[in-house]
Amino acid sequence: MSGGVIQSYWPNFIDGAFCNGGAGRITVEDPSTGGPLAEHALADADDVGRAVAAARRVHRSGALADIHPMERGRMVRAMGEYLADNIDEVKRTITLEQGKPLFEAEAEVRMAVRLFEYFGSMAESLEGRSVPCDGTRFDFTVYKPFGVSAQFIPCHYPVYIPSRTLAVALAAGNACVMKTSEMAPISVSWLALAAQKAGFPDGAVNIFCGRRADAGAALARHPDIDHLVFIGQADGASAVLADTSRTIIPSIVEVGGTSPTIVHEDADLDDFVAEARMGTYLNAGQFCCGMYRIIVHESRHEELLDRSAALAESLTVGPGMESGDGEFKPYMGPLDSEAQLDRVLGIVEDATRAGAKNVTGGTRLPGEGSFLRPTVLRDVEPHMRVATEEVFGPVMAVMKFSEESEAIELANGAGHSGLMCSVFTRDLGRMLRAANSVRAGHIVANQSIIGGAEVPFGGFGRGGYGSLKGREALMGHVQRKNVCLNI
Repeated sequence: MSGGVIQSYWPNFIDGAFCNGGAGRITVEDPSTGGPLAEHALADADDVGRAVAAARRVHRSGALADIHPMERGRMVRAMGEYLADNIDEVKRTITLEQGKPLFEAEAEVRMAVRLFEYFGSMAESLEGRSVPCDGTRFDFTVYKPFGVSAQFIPCHYPVYIPSRTLAVALAAGNACVMKTSEMAPISVSWLALAAQKAGFPDGAVNIFCGRRADAGAALARHPDIDHLVFIGQADGASAVLADTSRTIIPSIVEVGGTSPTIVHEDADLDDFVAEARMGTYLNAGQFCCGMYRIIVHESRHEELLDRSAALAESLTVGPGMESGDGEFKPYMGPLDSEAQLDRVLGIVEDATRAGAKNVTGGTRLPGEGSFLRPTVLRDVEPHMRVATEEVFGPVMAVMKFSEESEAIELANGAGHSGLMCSVFTRDLGRMLRAANSVRAGHIVANQSIIGGAEVPFGGFGRGGYGSLKGREALMGHVQRKNVCLNI
């Protein structure tokens, strides 16, 4: 693979071997052209059964769970090293398949490498404790992997997000069965290659593409899965969790939401614009903590609109492969599918019909590919879809407030208030009041990005539960066992 060329067919990876799918093949489209990019094997229920059986065999054999944590950690870190060694090819695969600019794809791979470094180093940290007793007993706790971790993965970060789930699950000693998105199943193949290169036993990592109603349902309902990770939309999570309810397994769920951004009258708008470049338009707005819903003090409303429109209009929109390598640029790629473009356009059109005004953007680019002009909306009301749903596109919806309490009320007004709330202010008191009152898993000051692999990451309220990063993620992939001895 080089330049804009990619191999024509990509298999699934089950029990240590690349294989065809029982449901045939699926065509993966290039979002920059709308045309076919390659074919990928499509799994059926029998393929899922083979993958779960392989993972179950590995777990019961102790080939992964019972080796020294140091050895597990080395293999996890080796997966990251493989990605780093092949970064040029991996990032081109991401860009061709998912659409993001090459420099963003490179950043995605580097973030994935960091996850394998971090969790590989954490494998030896799963220590139990002794429990104080009387002189007749000795009581202690240990932590054990759940066994088979079933993982449902979305398409917008096709290497980073599956790396996040695999790295922690493997470090804790779980065997993994991963269902990828049908829209971006190709890039994940690099993780299968990385697992092979790192020396994981056959069956420890299984990755397949399958449709939700067939392979997805078969995985969620399988009686031999012990643990679930779901990352995606709320309706998908509801369906998967309904399927797993028969077996009552522990789950980690992240469904995003419409994260609010509060901009107070004392905010530095230079900081806001710099962060909005990332928070609103990174990955064409396909970002689970996206700065879609801007709640700005009335005294700064017009200035923020002017500067946000200038930011949106400064971005070049085009194929990710034409963005060039190197430093972060004012360049934005396509949305990852025509269906997602249509959905975002529908949300924008609903808002303008309901009285919002288009300051800039809001239309697709002419020609092929799923390109949307970076968009800024004003006069947005809390009841509009653009203020209540996760847009997942390059759209900034601006509302205004007059009192701090009103800003908090607007921030909490959406059903899924989101993973994150950004607060732009120089006043520490305001920041801390927001941290106390806003319903979000992360409150950040004067920025748009949550920290790295070491920082706990997860939803709050209806945004999901469990952590996907940090030590809390590691603890979410093990179960406690208590041992009591008479002495």
